[in-house]
Amino acid sequence: MKTILTKKEPEKKLLRGLRKRGGRGKSGRITVRHKGGGAKRLYRKIEFGQEKLGQTAKVKNLEYDPNRTSFIALLSYKDGQRCYILAPQGLKVGDEIIFSEKAPLKPGNRMKLRNIPVGTMIYNIELTPGKGGKIVRGAGTSAQVMAQEGNYTHLKMPSSELRKILNQCFASIGEVSNPEHRFRKLGKAGRARLKGKRPTVRGLAMVPASHPHGGGEGRAPIGLKHPKTPWGKLARGGKTRKKKWTDKLIIQRRKKKK
Repeated sequence: MKTILTKKEPEKKLLRGLRKRGGRGKSGRITVRHKGGGAKRLYRKIEFGQEKLGQTAKVKNLEYDPNRTSFIALLSYKDGQRCYILAPQGLKVGDEIIFSEKAPLKPGNRMKLRNIPVGTMIYNIELTPGKGGKIVRGAGTSAQVMAQEGNYTHLKMPSSELRKILNQCFASIGEVSNPEHRFRKLGKAGRARLKGKRPTVRGLAMVPASHPHGGGEGRAPIGLKHPKTPWGKLARGGKTRKKKWTDKLIIQRRKKKK
């Protein structure tokens, strides 16, 4: 069966309005730069957890979601309830999906990490049992089950980091859809503005009060030993991770790309 992506109007129960904040915090000041404007959007409520445990659902539709990089799938249960999930690569309309402690190894099925064989590709992974998927949710991403050890499952993350996660956590089988997203180019400034992105100004073009790279006569260089952000933090290569209790769960750090 050929998969057809549609921009069908989503169901009202699965929607809510999105309020625009233009990158401003509660005080009204800009806290996130380069945000503002953009086309109106409605938020699609995605089921990142496993609310309907043990019940089979049928894929009714594959849809575009303006709020995320991957496609989403509309599921329909026998009792008439519907929900959206992140669509995995290879999922088709009419396929059946089940969320269970142990399930067949089919794209979209969701099960506990302890029951997933070594070598399987997974996505939408929980960090705390019952809290819903928190990591590996972007377009084209997936993690790989490397080993089962005691109460933990060893996973190879998309960043190449090796990490331990409690094997009571749930994960979905497969890879997130729309892997071509990373190669897509906006093409023009107008498209960026429709997505809510405002222009970016180079630090060199600013005055010294606005950016560490600003000032100087003519086209002056940065003038600092290391490039910094407007707030004086190291911009390239500086370590940002503070000491966390989860450090003990990291088996091997990610490999830096040369």
